Amino acid sequence: MSLFPKLTLGAAGLTALGIGLAITFVPHGFYTSYGLDIGANPVRLSELRAPGANLAALGAVIFSGAFRPNLVRLSAALGALVFFAFAFGRGVSFALDGWPGDSIATALVIEVVLGALCFTVWRRSGRRMPSHDRFGFLLNR
Repeated sequence: MSLFPKLTLGAAGLTALGIGLAITFVPHGFYTSYGLDIGANPVRLSELRAPGANLAALGAVIFSGAFRPNLVRLSAALGALVFFAFAFGRGVSFALDGWPGDSIATALVIEVVLGALCFTVWRRSGRRMPSHDRFGFLLNR
């Protein structure tokens, strides 16, 4: 495996893993950095921690593709999906809610860049699959 997929999946995976772990275990510190006071409501905290744990788990899978050649295609697909989904959600928010500030706009740019890099790795890792291999578009053997 060349250096580009390793660096891309390593950076994307560590980014998602780190942010996910921060949201899961130190949500107040994470969201304060964006200027948000999330309060102490257990329902609110649960609703923040749960997707944070999901993001951390996805980040671990994305990161594993940097070291496991058989996971490169899956990891790259997940990376593109995760980061483009965040960017899409921010775009919807910009349109419906207005300008959120420079820190969120910076996050959007980083998400688009990481999503595009992961998509590039995914495209480059493609190979022809037998027609009976229904899930081969994601997995390498």
